[in-house]
Amino acid sequence: MSTHISVPPQLLLERILTLEIVRVTERAAVSAARLRGHGQEKAADQAAVDAMRRELNKLPIEGTIVIGEGERDEAPMLFIGEKVGLNAGPQVDIAVDPLEGTTLCAKNMPGAIATMAMADGGTLLHAPDVYMQKLAIGPGYDKGVVDLDASPADNVRRLAKAKGVEPAAITVLVLDRPRHAEIIASIRSTGAAVRLITDGDVAGVIHCADPDNTGVDMYIGTGGAPEGVLAAAALRCIGGQMQCRLILDSEEKRERAHKMGVTDPKMIYGIEDMVRGDCLFAATGVTTGSLLTGVKFRKDGVIETETVVMRSVTGTVRYIKAEHRQLDKFHLD
Repeated sequence: MSTHISVPPQLLLERILTLEIVRVTERAAVSAARLRGHGQEKAADQAAVDAMRRELNKLPIEGTIVIGEGERDEAPMLFIGEKVGLNAGPQVDIAVDPLEGTTLCAKNMPGAIATMAMADGGTLLHAPDVYMQKLAIGPGYDKGVVDLDASPADNVRRLAKAKGVEPAAITVLVLDRPRHAEIIASIRSTGAAVRLITDGDVAGVIHCADPDNTGVDMYIGTGGAPEGVLAAAALRCIGGQMQCRLILDSEEKRERAHKMGVTDPKMIYGIEDMVRGDCLFAATGVTTGSLLTGVKFRKDGVIETETVVMRSVTGTVRYIKAEHRQLDKFHLD
């Protein structure tokens, strides 16, 4: 006699995600990790995409990819609008970055992750693959303490005042890009410190949520809009504030955004504008960084992974360290 366990609808996301979504990012991370240090960005990205698609299609969901692999990476995508899952179960929006930090993986540098977010259908911002201005801080501050339209120096001073410290005690994380030279100069003019990262602004934004352990108080800069939505999903789960604005600097980009439902091209998006309702976020380390330990291939054939999985409604953050012995699940050659 089979036993049927019924799950209340409001718990379906949690039941599906807590372990199932972890498996999705684990598979993507392991596939990408096999190409660490090989200098093959597209191949590593493709391996992660293929593994993630395979696992998503095993889930009991009606899933729609609303944030997918973007045109900038020129990788065969989990494309925007693609349907995934077994076409049974709850309707969900899915945002993915199967390999955030393709360059980090290709060069075997710290901080590459496989990441995704899942939310109730129709609740994730459908963002085109364009650049986005981003400003993020951690939890515990009044709303409006920082402002995307204020100068970086001004935001440093505002945050320092709210934190009860001098600006020199503030550290701001910035992607190391020529376009950020003025932002970096503005931050440093206050006496604040800048920590530069080469890639990986999803992980970068998440660092703001735990300044006591990461030493990062604020994130400023422009990066991909898809990564912005993923980071907003994580911050919605663990606390913090984020303000973003799409950079729609051509008619073609404005048209694409309009087709996705963006009616105000100059709108400043808060976390709740990008991620409404219940949402879940997971990330598995590919290369070891300050957020997660990378995949380990042991001599005895066991594969070790570390994943963080979060849920917004409960604010639960779980770190899952796994040892994998059934290795055929990774589709090894």
